[in-house]
Amino acid sequence: MKKLLPPVLFALFSCAIFALDSLWAGDWVRPLIAPYHHAGWLPLLLGAVLLACARMQFARARTNIYTFDEPGSLVTSGVFAISRHPMYLGFTSVLFGLALLLGSGLGLLLAGCFAFIVDHWYIAFEEQWLRSKFGAAYEAYVRRTRRWF
Repeated sequence: MKKLLPPVLFALFSCAIFALDSLWAGDWVRPLIAPYHHAGWLPLLLGAVLLACARMQFARARTNIYTFDEPGSLVTSGVFAISRHPMYLGFTSVLFGLALLLGSGLGLLLAGCFAFIVDHWYIAFEEQWLRSKFGAAYEAYVRRTRRWF
């Protein structure tokens, strides 16, 4: 069985936000967001930077980046000292920024759904695996670093 990788889920949610925005323009939240929609650039750009930094750290550590493959090493410095899951935080931030830029209340709801799925599916899976592989070192990391931010 092929597993749905987080970047694919992110791409699907991004497409869904664009599709809903173009198909259903009657979003009641749009007039509330419209004056502030340019504020969406901040989470979008911060999320993209966070994703790039986390990806580079994994590459420097020469460790596995794929969710469903065994982790090679425990990365706890850089952006991983701020968040145990900076890539998921980055994906979620980009989606929230995109929804704000479009002024889409449904997009904001989809971004929240993405965060819920990531937290309860990917993160839960990864944290269980990291606990079993790295034991006390991972528990110490959990005590000093928050899951999201």
